Amino acid sequence: MAKLRIAIPSMGAGGLDGQRAGHFGHCDVFTCVDAEDGQITAVTTIENQEHVQGGCMVPVNLLARHQVNALIVGGIGMRPLMGFRQVGIDVYHDAERIDIRPVVEDLLAGKLPLIADDQVCGGGRG
Repeated sequence: MAKLRIAIPSMGAGGLDGQRAGHFGHCDVFTCVDAEDGQITAVTTIENQEHVQGGCMVPVNLLARHQVNALIVGGIGMRPLMGFRQVGIDVYHDAERIDIRPVVEDLLAGKLPLIADDQVCGGGRG
């Protein structure tokens, strides 16, 4: 595994010891984890930007500008998922755990699946 920049929708201040937000578009911040050869090298956060209903490309463009190439979500709508695919960001799925660190560790260990089209949710409802 080469260099990765993983984004995780997060609540509050975010960070590796923070908790994930249930709905990616309405998180407070995105925790960004840089990793190389399976090892975490840096952790930063990006403030989420306001987006109106249907403006689901705002976070796509925000993360693309920050050179993110992997995203871990508990849920996402089809429109932003297609947007992430278009800009080359792989979207991984974990709906179970809310702690950020174990989910990132699972991704680095190759244990998280890419989200499937049948796992997407309706926009803004959950």
